[in-house]
Amino acid sequence: MKKIIQLLIMLVLGTSIGLYAQNSKPEKKAMPQSKNAPKFDPARNPEKDLADAVEKAKVSGKYILLDVGGEWCPWCKRLDVFLYDNEELHNMLINDFEVVKVNMSPENKNEQFLSKYPKIPGYPHFFILDKNGKLIQPQDTSALEDGKSYSLDKLKAFLTLWTPVKK
Repeated sequence: MKKIIQLLIMLVLGTSIGLYAQNSKPEKKAMPQSKNAPKFDPARNPEKDLADAVEKAKVSGKYILLDVGGEWCPWCKRLDVFLYDNEELHNMLINDFEVVKVNMSPENKNEQFLSKYPKIPGYPHFFILDKNGKLIQPQDTSALEDGKSYSLDKLKAFLTLWTPVKK
């Protein structure tokens, strides 16, 4: 009789633990966050931001990098970590480009602004513009990925390729 009671207790405990495990949700992984990257801000005006970048680019001779994405986008966050938290890439970015972050989110899709450029297959997405704001190159950033992250070598090669000011 003692063995039957022990078996029943084990069965009840095992069932309870199994039910608890089924009902508990797995913890959501936090999106990577850059310590230094500016945010994709739905309140910003990309027309004005681009006009400001063109003014600066005409003086500096730099190209303009439009970085299109949103705070909702895990790959945008991963890219920000690479570009803004890696000292070498961050220096390349700020020394060689006028960067304009363009928000694309449910709050503000910036459809009118983005309609001037080729269709974007996914986010994040880059557009390289000359110092006058003319499109030179659209860039699907998935080509810069390596597994579940980005490739340092591919990002360096991309930034180097589109750096008009050679040192």
